[in-house]
Amino acid sequence: MKNFVMRGTLFFIGIVFVLTLPFSFYVVGPNEYAALFEFGKIVSIIDTPGIKYRLPVVNTVQYISKKLHLYDIPRSGVITKDKKSMIADNYVTWRVIDPVKYIQTLNAVEARARERIEAAVYNAIKNVISSMTQDEVIEARGGKLSTKIAEDSNSDIGMYGIAIVQTEMKALDLPDDNKSAVYERMISERQNIAASYTAEGNSEAQKIRNKTDRQTAVKSAEAKQKAEILIAEGEAEYMKILQSAYDTPEKAEFYNFLRSLDALKKSLKGSGEKIIILDKNSTLGKILNGQNGD
Repeated sequence: MKNFVMRGTLFFIGIVFVLTLPFSFYVVGPNEYAALFEFGKIVSIIDTPGIKYRLPVVNTVQYISKKLHLYDIPRSGVITKDKKSMIADNYVTWRVIDPVKYIQTLNAVEARARERIEAAVYNAIKNVISSMTQDEVIEARGGKLSTKIAEDSNSDIGMYGIAIVQTEMKALDLPDDNKSAVYERMISERQNIAASYTAEGNSEAQKIRNKTDRQTAVKSAEAKQKAEILIAEGEAEYMKILQSAYDTPEKAEFYNFLRSLDALKKSLKGSGEKIIILDKNSTLGKILNGQNGD
């Protein structure tokens, strides 16, 4: 009888094992967490992919995505430090970083996570922009403004086990009723700045031109002075050479003879007949008449 009971028990256990075997294993994907529960209590978080084992009935599994989520935040109005209205339109990317907190606070419901993110981002935008003037907001739009909003947002939603990876402004615009006035004021300010830069540039250019003109005048005067000195020195040297070459009566007479011939040669240049009238007592007249120059 005992053997029969034992066999029956083993047979029953075998049937239970076979029936529960398919439910004893579960698969964790590469982009997900698996939270393992034991009678409703989290006992472990599996974040490595592969086939895992659990006790049927005793253990249950809840899957949570590791992927980066995109959430488009609804447009909202904000007020700057100088009491100017602006319209903010942005989006965020977020992911789960602490599955335990995510389950305990939001029950791993993505819709609830988006609600918390929307509230946190709106508060961050309101706090950041309200601490800046409208001009400062416009100048900071982009990386600086987005980084500050992301930091403030994460300080509010860390308790939910989620984190904002990035926040970007799709648009940071002005209400239609004051957009034209603000743009005109910005254009006027930029024109004033441009005019100031132009005036400074013209003033600096005039200083450079005046300095260049002075340097040119000084260089030109120095060059003329040097040229006059060189000419004077050359003429003095020339006269010294002439004086040395014709320092006797014979040399002087020969020099006068050459000068007379040069003058006669110049006067005979040109076409047509030439008539020269000379004093017979002149040196050249005497030479042409076959007399000596005495």
